[in-house]
Amino acid sequence: MEFLGLLVRWLHVIAGIAWIGSSFYFIWLDNSLEPPAPGSDNAKKGVSGELWAVHGGGFYNPQKYAVAPASLPDTLHWFKWEAYTTWLSGTALLVLVYWMRAGTMMVDPSVAALSAGQAVGIGLASMVGAWLVYDGLCRSPVGKNDTVLGAIVFGLLVLLAWGLGQAFGGRAAFIHVGTSIGTIMVANVFFVIIPGQKKMVAAMRAGRLPDPIYGKRGKQRSVHNNYFTLPVLFIMISNHYASTYAHKHAWAVLVLISAAAVSIRHFFNRRHKGAVEWRYLAFGAGLLGVVAWWTAPRLLPLPKVDGPVTFDQVRAIVGQRCVTCHAPTPTFAGIAQPPAGVVLHTAEAIGANAQRIYQQVVATRIMPLGNVTQITDYERAVIAAWIADGAKTK
Repeated sequence: MEFLGLLVRWLHVIAGIAWIGSSFYFIWLDNSLEPPAPGSDNAKKGVSGELWAVHGGGFYNPQKYAVAPASLPDTLHWFKWEAYTTWLSGTALLVLVYWMRAGTMMVDPSVAALSAGQAVGIGLASMVGAWLVYDGLCRSPVGKNDTVLGAIVFGLLVLLAWGLGQAFGGRAAFIHVGTSIGTIMVANVFFVIIPGQKKMVAAMRAGRLPDPIYGKRGKQRSVHNNYFTLPVLFIMISNHYASTYAHKHAWAVLVLISAAAVSIRHFFNRRHKGAVEWRYLAFGAGLLGVVAWWTAPRLLPLPKVDGPVTFDQVRAIVGQRCVTCHAPTPTFAGIAQPPAGVVLHTAEAIGANAQRIYQQVVATRIMPLGNVTQITDYERAVIAAWIADGAKTK
């Protein structure tokens, strides 16, 4: 299972690079096109924009038609499998890491008393529901105003982040916001962009003029996907940074970082159009600065520890609360390998990982996950006192 998870994660990253790379490239391309000179051959052919580029020792001249060329070539290159592979591999990874171990990875009794089945059901519902609500908005009269639509969609994603934060532990909440956005993105490709393109191609091959509405819808959804990319990428790496998902108001931290990401993405999209609008970059950077200040370690009050702390006390706590997972062969159900490769079964290992223990157990209190081993605040205080005294193992 561990090796299967490695392979699926590797595939997910590779496919994600391909998908997001093509999204970045085509949005840049679309924003960088220059209209052909009036009366030129390209203008007469219906070309709405073109550019010249050099890369890898060759020259390229991409062109975009206002609707479609007069005739189609025999070979058309489609861009869809990157999206499908990213979503399929990401969902497989979600099942392997979270849904199959929902009792550990998703359920946090201090947040909500859920069964594993209920947690998985909420996760699945968030993915399907996010797409249905988003798609309904895009097809409604609201969808005709991109600014209003964008504001409403962002507001609904804020509610989703808050709602999932009331159901799951921080890591699971973050990941399920990401999978919900990812589901919207791939569904845009599968249900809107590709079918629209197929209808345009079919019309041309039947000798009819394609309906431009399909191109407009596809462009709208493609732009939305472009703005979704940076928040999703942050969520993909967020599990490595407990200061974000373990925060008391983790959902708000996620919202601020996502807003910063959207603003920074908008700066670059506008820059590709030739408009240098530093306010968007400054706003995004400012939000990230707020997050950096807000998530800086602030220790919660701990009980007073009477008398000097011995290493034997610390070793007993770690042995009871941590070693079931952090051992060469974990005994905790569903854990095949020690998380992050950290083992705490010997005095040397505990001493070598003292600062990591402090970060995870005392500063962020994210460990044990969901406090499944029921470590007490007094035991956290004992560990903190031992580390403050130099983390001696002898």
